[in-house]
Amino acid sequence: MLREFPPPPRAAEFSELIKKKVEEIKVAGGTRETVTIDWNEQQAHVEVIDLPLSGLYFNPGTHRIRAQRSHDAARDEALEKDPWTAESQGYLKFLLMASPTDPNLQDPEFDKLQESLKQFGQNDPGLVTHQGILVNGNTRAAALRELGVQSMRVGVLPESFTWADINAVELSLQLRKDHRRDYSYINRLLAMEEQASLGRTPEQIAKEFRIQVKTYHQERWILSTIRELIDRSKSGGGVALKLVDWEGAQERLKELHRLYLKLESVDRDQAEVLKEFRLAAILLDFSKTDVRHIDEVFLKEGFLSRALPTALAADGSNTAQPDVVSIPGLDDLTVPAASSAVSEARSLNDRILRATAAVRSANPELQDSAKAQGQSVLDDARTAFDEAIDAAGRSARLRKRKQMAPARLAEACASIDQCVMDLVQARTSHSLDEEAFDEAVLKLRGSLRKLAQQAGRGLPAPGDGVAWLLEAVTAEGSR
Repeated sequence: MLREFPPPPRAAEFSELIKKKVEEIKVAGGTRETVTIDWNEQQAHVEVIDLPLSGLYFNPGTHRIRAQRSHDAARDEALEKDPWTAESQGYLKFLLMASPTDPNLQDPEFDKLQESLKQFGQNDPGLVTHQGILVNGNTRAAALRELGVQSMRVGVLPESFTWADINAVELSLQLRKDHRRDYSYINRLLAMEEQASLGRTPEQIAKEFRIQVKTYHQERWILSTIRELIDRSKSGGGVALKLVDWEGAQERLKELHRLYLKLESVDRDQAEVLKEFRLAAILLDFSKTDVRHIDEVFLKEGFLSRALPTALAADGSNTAQPDVVSIPGLDDLTVPAASSAVSEARSLNDRILRATAAVRSANPELQDSAKAQGQSVLDDARTAFDEAIDAAGRSARLRKRKQMAPARLAEACASIDQCVMDLVQARTSHSLDEEAFDEAVLKLRGSLRKLAQQAGRGLPAPGDGVAWLLEAVTAEGSR
């Protein structure tokens, strides 16, 4: 996971410039500006100097835009081959200025940063390697260049720093509580994955990211699921979803994980089907409250199966599903195959994944007819999901109304039980207000009469509870 990039052009020349400037500061004497970094669980203080912006390079390994690099596959491939060309550096600058959720738009937070720099100048120094690669302050450098500023204050890291050291320092600075601009969600997941690839334990990574260990495992599950979906979205022409497509889905993905764990231990197939349906709804951009309606009742009532058009309900294949499948390399060992319900759910989601990838693709070689076909699939799927979720919502509201009256009565019973205990204590201490208590009992009688009046309507054969209530109120009224 950790990429070792080659030195940029004129790295040796820039290193000499940095050494010269650092030496000049030391010789000049007086108060010297330093910046503190966390390195190998210790704090180090490095000298701050002023360097020309034109000589600084954006960091191709920065965690800040790791997911967004997939926005343009061709430019990302060129960046991977040579990150120091003007084109590659221009792509990094473009991504640093772009919105994390939609790189086609400029990030409002970048605009705020640029305005702040314009009004107040650079408050905090960045960090740079001896080769001129920015470790901290990439976004600030992009904003300063947009403003036409010629130089930037930066702290100089030790010449011995490796790429592992660079990534560790960037991560430690980003995770400080007072840091002003957080990584986007997917970039945090990628940073955790990188730390795991370096051999760090879940406990160490959770501590570094200031989260619980169970949250770390949740985040790894989510990233693994996203990668699986990207693989499943691939179709002809190299069209596929990108990591950046899942920015903004954080809460919906977390809720999916919690539901999946809850159901998996009880019914694995049900958990898998709900997982596929919820992921499809997330891709179709349904809100968090809408996605919540896709639950166990949603499956039991078959809301989606009734709403799906025939073209989406069938995958076009009549091939029977095998009962068991062999494990590659272990032909003698088999495991149960996925149920037909799971296979159908995956088939539906695969079509939605591929259609979404086609519609969102910027590949000029993709024919308009393919995009139109993908959009048609998404339109049909969204209409079906919208209808199913609406039906599930109405059903949930109806169930809530059905359960409300019994729940209210259960609360009243609990209050009466508590009243019995309070009454005993009040009499023991001779503190009972008998007049107020009598008045409250009369209110209870009136409430029971109204309850009996409504409970007895339309019930030719009332149950034991309602029958007792009707009998008690009738007997009380005859006195």
